[in-house]
Amino acid sequence: MPLDVATVRAHIPPARAFLTVDAAKNAFIGYFVFTHLVRTTVFVSSHGITGSLRALYAAAANPVIRLMLWLPSSQKKMSEGLEKAQTGIEGRLVRYGAEGVRHLQLPKHGQSREWISAEMSRMDVQGGHTNWKDGQISGAVYHGGDDMSRIIVDAFERYVVSNPLHPDIFPSIRQMEAEVVAMCLRLYNHPTGAGCMTSGGTESILMAVKTHREWARNVKGVMEPEIILPASAHAAFDKAAAYFKIKVHHIPVDPVTRKVPIKAVKRAINWNTIMIVGSAVNFPDGCMDDIVELGKLAKRYNVGLHVDCCLGSFIMPFLEPAGFPTELFDFRVEGVTSISCDTHKYGFAPKGTSVVMYRTAELRKYQYYVNTFWSGGVYASPAISGSRPGSLIAGTWAAMQYMGYEGYLQSCHRTDFPELYILGSPPASVVAFGSRTLNPLAIGDTMSKKGWHLNALTNPAGLHIACTKLTVNKVPKLLADLRASIEEVKASGKDQQPGTMVTLYGLGSTIAGPTVVKEIATIFLNTLYKA
Repeated sequence: MPLDVATVRAHIPPARAFLTVDAAKNAFIGYFVFTHLVRTTVFVSSHGITGSLRALYAAAANPVIRLMLWLPSSQKKMSEGLEKAQTGIEGRLVRYGAEGVRHLQLPKHGQSREWISAEMSRMDVQGGHTNWKDGQISGAVYHGGDDMSRIIVDAFERYVVSNPLHPDIFPSIRQMEAEVVAMCLRLYNHPTGAGCMTSGGTESILMAVKTHREWARNVKGVMEPEIILPASAHAAFDKAAAYFKIKVHHIPVDPVTRKVPIKAVKRAINWNTIMIVGSAVNFPDGCMDDIVELGKLAKRYNVGLHVDCCLGSFIMPFLEPAGFPTELFDFRVEGVTSISCDTHKYGFAPKGTSVVMYRTAELRKYQYYVNTFWSGGVYASPAISGSRPGSLIAGTWAAMQYMGYEGYLQSCHRTDFPELYILGSPPASVVAFGSRTLNPLAIGDTMSKKGWHLNALTNPAGLHIACTKLTVNKVPKLLADLRASIEEVKASGKDQQPGTMVTLYGLGSTIAGPTVVKEIATIFLNTLYKA
């Protein structure tokens, strides 16, 4: 028998029957359980059972550690330790002494050019300025030679007051920046791409993360953005995530290859993922992730892939032409959407310059900031800074013109220590090593006493050196001092007094380590501004 409309309506509950407090509560609980179940599944699948248990242990231990550190006995001990650390840090950085001359206010009358030069020389002597030209440092100074320095200084002098914020007043600076970006895009095999200059690798990374966040929000509707990082990725990605409120998935790297496992990255991708990251090469051990496989993932799941070439910069693009074996890492890889390249490292450009590149100008527009409602007029800037030093842009352009393709190509042409092992298979200019029988941090402290400035690593403990043109001439001394340091550490055994590396980085293996190290790092930053 057919039903009439009235009969059907009589059997349908009114809408208000679903809009009860209990129904809302159940819906909220269901949503809460579902979202947390998905997040837990993603985390466990990408980190594995062991990694997940380790993270769970750390999360449970942190509040207990904080509580323990608030105990009066712990507070006293920690305070004494931090005071000792502060004294040591200030002793190394603040070197003018009690009788030293300081300049805490403006002079009543302006000083002469001769006085300023003499005072700078005095401050260098008073501060115990490191003679970086000896080449006993890891990275830090990427010196292209005295002739290069003169080229850069000439550019500085010519454009010292220039500001790219005003391209109508300084059109040549605008042209130089565009040409620097264009030259880098060609080096990375994508002349039709887009990019801009920044103040360094950190800003380039910040801009790439911000760009992908805005792209994902506008194109895909992602409101709770997440990025996936190898544990070896630069800390600037974590900094960007903290600034821009983005969740980070850290994927442990393979302990042998030092590459991020592709399957773990795949399992971490979800509907909130805006980008994944690969390094070519990374900072800790100089190894390179599998960019080709990461590109396949990025393309398949329609997420961004940023390749961090800040350190690889002007080494990686020249390895293949120089005849060294390498894997694809640039825009030839489908799925790569952005690349960061520091011109101020192996490009020998002045410090404070980098380039961030994008596959398309359409993607780059998400990096821009434009305010059309400001009472001062329309405000638009390509990156974080408004005003920028045009002299740095000019110095970068001049350095690249001076070196030329062949100059950079030539700069790429490149004993047994059974106690040490190399981390991964570094393809370029950064080499990291650890030890299974000795404390590598103790070796680093001993090398410091011999005048070397190496970088300490954690997880695993190790040392790395970023080789530059200055380092090449010091290889025999490096190897000799490294052999002597190993023997000294072996001879001293447990009686060796812990140095800076062992004291600071060795804390990472203790339960309270991260909390204490954070306090010491804060003391270090405070000391930088102690006049």
